[in-house]
Amino acid sequence: MEHAWDSPWFYWAIAIAVGFPLTLILLTELHNTLVRRGNRLARQVGLLRTYVLPLGALLLLLVKASQVPAGDVPVRMLTTAFGFLVLLVLLSGLNATVFEAAPEESWRKRLPGIFLDVARFALIGIGLAFMLSYIWGVRVGGVFTALGITSVVIGLMLQNSVGQIVSGLFMLFEQPFRIDDWLDTTTGRGRVIEVNWRSVHIDTGGGIRVMPNSMLATTSFTNLSRPAGVYKLGMTTTFSATDPPDRVCAMLSRVAAGLPQLRIDSVPRSVPLGGGEYRTSIGLKSPADDGAARSTFLRWVWYAARREQLHLDGIEDGFSSPERVEYALRTVVAPALRLNADEERSLYSRARLVRYGADEVVEYTGQVPTGMTFLVVGRVQLAATTDDGSIVPISTLAEGSFLGLTALTRQPNLASAYALEEVTALEIDREHLEHLVMREPLLLQNFGRILEERRNKVRRVGRSDRVG
Repeated sequence: MEHAWDSPWFYWAIAIAVGFPLTLILLTELHNTLVRRGNRLARQVGLLRTYVLPLGALLLLLVKASQVPAGDVPVRMLTTAFGFLVLLVLLSGLNATVFEAAPEESWRKRLPGIFLDVARFALIGIGLAFMLSYIWGVRVGGVFTALGITSVVIGLMLQNSVGQIVSGLFMLFEQPFRIDDWLDTTTGRGRVIEVNWRSVHIDTGGGIRVMPNSMLATTSFTNLSRPAGVYKLGMTTTFSATDPPDRVCAMLSRVAAGLPQLRIDSVPRSVPLGGGEYRTSIGLKSPADDGAARSTFLRWVWYAARREQLHLDGIEDGFSSPERVEYALRTVVAPALRLNADEERSLYSRARLVRYGADEVVEYTGQVPTGMTFLVVGRVQLAATTDDGSIVPISTLAEGSFLGLTALTRQPNLASAYALEEVTALEIDREHLEHLVMREPLLLQNFGRILEERRNKVRRVGRSDRVG
């Protein structure tokens, strides 16, 4: 009498009955541990536990325990599915360990994803071919021969397109630029928004320029975004030969230092080039800020040059005419300072009209004003700077208001002042105002009250920032 344990299927059945649940428990614990640690192999272990292990156990149960012939169609189908799953898990695990976990600057990290996709499909195709040959007995040699001949024919028919694709693949592998980088090419300048096998799409600001990869691969271009944080805008301006070069350079550098697009660690520098030309180098946060910084700089220089009585492009500015000064004194200054007719006339030759462009700084925090500024046209925003460097508006001054009260006390400003639009203002030096203001105790008292109100607003901003 033959016992069950004398049969070969018995030990396979015992091994499957014991080994399958134990292995399932081990893989479950391993998967949970990898998920908690954020390991890239968690997905592969999950596939192994959920699909590969049960299918493998089922195959062993059918072929070894139940002794179903391996040539039966159901067994062949299960074997094919099992081999395909094992191939996917191996390829996925190889990609996770070799390429996804690669250092940022290594060749494995720079390898374009399209190369990995092509290699993955090729390995899957080869694996399926071997499975068809080994499991199903299919002769795959003829298939490979037909595919090779077909590939040669297609390559000859599409050699131009294939050439562009190959150029694109090599350029993707080299990675001279990435998405959002700014390129300066022979045919255009703009931001890279898409890179594919055939072409590069560049947003020039006036449309999307599509450049074939073969063109970029055979011509030189400049990547304005690399290395990061070194892009500089160069601006050339022209002044009269009679303007002192040091004053011109100081004014240009001061204007550039106030640009909102200026990089934090950058210090603008202006140098004379000769012939009345000056070159200003401005470090920007990004090449994307080039257009905005260029237009703002030129606009602000126009106003600053006239305030400094410099001759931009050799032009003389006659805005501060006696008629305009007299009108501003009569309508704005006289009511604010309670001047009589004689006192008003005494300031005709001592006051000057100036203009500021929108968003330009009228007064800086910490600056000790040399005189008072009376707003004739336009509005000015008073703003305080918090401990983290952010700007907080505190009040808006309109026509008829004034700045520079601390000029009388010779103290630094606690707040900055920005022009909200084009501003016309009348400036009067401190030495010409002191004797007029000191004779009016009520006026001094009013000035002291206004100054204290502005200081209290700045202090409240500082306290709220610390509380926040």
